[in-house]
Amino acid sequence: MTDTGLHDPIDPIDPIDPAAADGPPPPPRQLPRGALGAWWHQGIRTALLMRADWSGLQATPAITACLLLVPLALGVLVERLFIVGPASFYWPTLMTSRWMGLALLVWACWLLMREPQRGDGGHRAAPDAAALFAMLCAQGLPTLVVLSLLLVPMARNGLYGSGGEGGWLAWGTWWLAIGWLFLAQAVLLWRAGTRLAPRLGALLIVAATLVTNQWLNRAAHWYPARAETAEGEDDAAPRFKLTQELVEQQSQLLQARLQALAPQRKGTIDVYTLTFAPNADEEVFRRESAMVADVMTTRFDSAGRALQLVSHHDDPASFAWATPVNLQRAITRMAALMDRDEDVLFLHLTSHGARDGQLASSFWPLEVASVTPAMLKGWLDAAGIRHRVISVSACYSGSWIAPLSDPDTLVMTAADADHTSYGCGRRSPLTFFGRAMYDEGMRSTWSFEEAHAAARARIEQREKDAGKTDGYSNPQIAVGERMRETLAALAKQRAAAAGQ
Repeated sequence: MTDTGLHDPIDPIDPIDPAAADGPPPPPRQLPRGALGAWWHQGIRTALLMRADWSGLQATPAITACLLLVPLALGVLVERLFIVGPASFYWPTLMTSRWMGLALLVWACWLLMREPQRGDGGHRAAPDAAALFAMLCAQGLPTLVVLSLLLVPMARNGLYGSGGEGGWLAWGTWWLAIGWLFLAQAVLLWRAGTRLAPRLGALLIVAATLVTNQWLNRAAHWYPARAETAEGEDDAAPRFKLTQELVEQQSQLLQARLQALAPQRKGTIDVYTLTFAPNADEEVFRRESAMVADVMTTRFDSAGRALQLVSHHDDPASFAWATPVNLQRAITRMAALMDRDEDVLFLHLTSHGARDGQLASSFWPLEVASVTPAMLKGWLDAAGIRHRVISVSACYSGSWIAPLSDPDTLVMTAADADHTSYGCGRRSPLTFFGRAMYDEGMRSTWSFEEAHAAARARIEQREKDAGKTDGYSNPQIAVGERMRETLAALAKQRAAAAGQ
């Protein structure tokens, strides 16, 4: 037969290897190990709801680790860019940041890939659960980059969380990105499966991941308004040794302080004063606790009915520690001594604050949980304390107003829910709120509302003078109608005692 030069389009089998005719087809072309670029490329494709091309992709441990850790590291960096000015890193957040959500995604991948997949419509399926999880990690990076490019300029210009049109634009951008990421993850997982039940299960898991990441892991990596240290100052806060002797001494100290509290006096509106400073890294919080306790003792005759709960590395043996357990015990003890129909509990909390309402606690090597508005309200309700004055000196503390407000409560905060407060750095003698509200305001009046109104004006001017760039902190106050009557009677009582 004459050779026409035309050949069958199917590749011929190498005649040198007869076994090739009966063996398995050659494996797909493999990318060089460590070829992250192909993963990022496919991550962008799937983020745009396009199908993934799995050819040659290898989910090696090193590649998977990079795909996982790079977005996490970038997220921490972007969070820092949201804060204008000095900020301090809160490393314990790394121990909880997103890990539960990632574990749920691993579960979703296993659920879909536990049976061999045939592909969908002629498209090659994900090779295994590890590759599918790696693609989910790669998919998140482009969404994070785009979101960062949009939100960081808004935050730096005071729009993020500022309220008004700018604030709504920032929050809308955030939730649009979260919704798009959910859609992209859902589409990727749906295409990876072939059976309805695993597909639906994976979608439910992705939804649970969204809830977990947005509501259960809300502690911040960075806290604002940390002033630079003075020249020559040691930046490392002194640390103490957590010994058995110190722990036993602390337990005895707390019991002694609680037992030393004086009972209420019939016919007198007694003010029981409790200050809570749980951040041991900053001297300013200890100073503010002492100042507020002194003002309340002097102005409202709280001697014998005042207790400071303070965590501080320099002097851990002199104060009952500011922990949630100790705060609950102090509230319970004061409730047992008070006349709940006439007496008032004054509670001042001072620390760094986060947008989710957590009051930051730091007392290494002791692990201390953060206090939240819901926790505090639960303790006060359980103790049966009726008349409450609650003061929160922290960034974003306006988020405490709504959960704690009722007709018998006054709640005041150093900022609204969307802004930082100022003056909680190492070189600050007092926070701006503590100074204006108590050291200046309450020394000349018995009205918390009058002092708060005057403090707002002072704080606004001082923040402008200090160059605060993320907007006015906007201190908040909410007063229940019955509490206003109780405080008016208290002010009248104190004026009479002072001969005014």
